[in-house]
Amino acid sequence: MGGLTQDPEFLATTFVIIDFEATTPTGYPAQPVEVAALALRYQDADWTPVGRSTSLIRPPAFAPVTPAFTAQTGLTAEQVRLAPTPADALGALDRRFTADNRYLLVAQHAATEANLIHNQREHCPTLASIDLLDTIPLAKHLIPGLPNYKLDTLLAHFSIEHPADRHRAHADVDVTAQVFIRLIAAANDNAQLNDLAELMKLAGRTAKCNIPIQGELFDIKPPGEPDLRGRNSW
Repeated sequence: MGGLTQDPEFLATTFVIIDFEATTPTGYPAQPVEVAALALRYQDADWTPVGRSTSLIRPPAFAPVTPAFTAQTGLTAEQVRLAPTPADALGALDRRFTADNRYLLVAQHAATEANLIHNQREHCPTLASIDLLDTIPLAKHLIPGLPNYKLDTLLAHFSIEHPADRHRAHADVDVTAQVFIRLIAAANDNAQLNDLAELMKLAGRTAKCNIPIQGELFDIKPPGEPDLRGRNSW
């Protein structure tokens, strides 16, 4: 057995699996239409869910739900027209994170989630400051030789049931969590990764808000600390 799940830093971390569904308007960055998150802690030699959040998000007028998007996700223009605004939906998610806990976001192809979060950072400053863990490089390291490392391929490899509502954020979060748990078990069983630092070196992604900006090139005032009082945390 490896030391990964015995590492104090690993045990102190809440891993938040996150997934967005988004429209991709021409000439604009992707706009979130749905977000889901599932928070997990490794406790007493097993994974424990400690919180869940899901919400539709109303996209701006320049990023409408298209027939192709509806065909893929099942979400309609009418459904998202009545959804919370990005400020409301992502603000509510942001308030789940507290200053006294350590978090890592976990995502399949984390660059997609990282960009969406960064572009919405005014609504979710705390979320936007959390680093990410990408299941794709982790899977490539632990399971070499697969034809590709798409989510459906990993589900088939691990014999995880394909959800009926695949491409909805809540369903994709659930199966991504199952993939993540199996990858951590493989790393631990084979003693390939000994602690959280090694895990992050292999598959970590720094949140864009945490990447230093050269002061002499950009005169940007750092944002104030977010108000964490009264949060419904996980």
